[in-house]
Amino acid sequence: MKRITLLVLVIATATGLRPSNHQRVMPAPAPNIIFLLADDQRWDALGAAGNRIIQTPNLDRLVSDGFYFRRAYVTTPICAISRASILSGQYARRHGIVDFATPFSDSALAQTYPVWLRKAGYRTGFIGKYGVGDEMPVGEYDYWRGFKGQGNYAARDAQGNPIHLTDLMGRQMEEFIQTNPAGKPFCLSVSFKAPHAQDAANPEFPYAERFGEHYRESVLKRPAAADDRYYRQFPDWFRQNDRNESRVRWSRRFATDSMFQQTTKSYFRLITGIDDVVGHLRQTLQALGLADNTILVYTSDNGFYVGEYGFADKWYGHELSIRVPLIVYDPRRSDWHGRVTDRYTLNIDIAPTLLTLAGVPVPAGMQGRSLTQLMDTRNGEMSRTPWRTEFFFEHLFNTPAVFIPQSEGVLSADRKYVLYFNLRQPGDSYEEVYDLRKDPQELKNLAALPAGQPLKKALLPAFKRLKKQAQ
Repeated sequence: MKRITLLVLVIATATGLRPSNHQRVMPAPAPNIIFLLADDQRWDALGAAGNRIIQTPNLDRLVSDGFYFRRAYVTTPICAISRASILSGQYARRHGIVDFATPFSDSALAQTYPVWLRKAGYRTGFIGKYGVGDEMPVGEYDYWRGFKGQGNYAARDAQGNPIHLTDLMGRQMEEFIQTNPAGKPFCLSVSFKAPHAQDAANPEFPYAERFGEHYRESVLKRPAAADDRYYRQFPDWFRQNDRNESRVRWSRRFATDSMFQQTTKSYFRLITGIDDVVGHLRQTLQALGLADNTILVYTSDNGFYVGEYGFADKWYGHELSIRVPLIVYDPRRSDWHGRVTDRYTLNIDIAPTLLTLAGVPVPAGMQGRSLTQLMDTRNGEMSRTPWRTEFFFEHLFNTPAVFIPQSEGVLSADRKYVLYFNLRQPGDSYEEVYDLRKDPQELKNLAALPAGQPLKKALLPAFKRLKKQAQ
């Protein structure tokens, strides 16, 4: 933590507060960091985002206590690849992981944020769904409670008693914190399975029993984009006679209104389960005297369709798929509390942000930017802060097991271009163009309309340039 000591000395010298021969300037303690990652939580599945149905009081409180990024996105909307981008601070085109089987190489793993923090003196821990490859990097962490694959909500505690997986992870979080050596900074990465489906199980969204009454009396309104005409606008090659995997999953989750009500409420209950664990986490930090020096960061690996466009899950270029919640709470920085920005932020910004908050240099290979640049800017100057006004996103996952079209796109000044294509059948393609300023729900695809041609022409240069830069 020499950098922190040096910083204190520089500030003292600049302000004339030089230590006397009888006084020593004590370095500020390095902050603890807890990174919380939900799985498939869409950006608006949060009370603070304007959702009047979902109950997320603890996350809403974290928003009001922290810095809330309303326009946070992922560069690839699928679990494994997004998680690789979060750990590495890199686009998929650079880290090279575009499936569920490929792990980080030893050299690439050494450049991830937990390994850098461990080298800097942090005690590191990982809990939950690792999600990147078949090889678990157990030896790179001081505390490991990670698991391969998707995991199962029907878990058991150390005594063999049944427990919901989210609650078990909450206990593991407390165990890590309570066993941390006094005075040693820690970074705990928690990767929830929730609210991801237990795919093809019955039920697919099994929540903890205590949340069974939540939302029971609520009547959810089906999204406007759930109308079947939005699905039918996609070409035949995309739909593959309803064998597109997003349509297959839609058929067992959202095909009828009763299915929509049941699935969406269960999805909400899983998120409320995370919220409950986050509340207990903050109580634990307070009880142990760690709350004033522990940073909490909360986000999701991608979004989630609840029937929009005739889809379930994620993968595609709509806001519902690529946009996620993002909250940074640093108790040491009261000037960050209760603030909000609409500047574009990305999952590749997470790693450089955590390193910067810890006072650790950011590796040159990371493509993201530290969010502290935005958080350090006064509200009135936010719009003038040099920051990205456009970004590239991609989804190159391709497996013989299911059919999921590939896609690439760009979002620039609230205008979006998406190109869908088929790696199995070159030549298949489909385009989307949206003006989010006029059409925030992305209900009118302008790509084939005369009014959309100038917009498409304006977006293509940024699409090509940013695609090249992502490599």
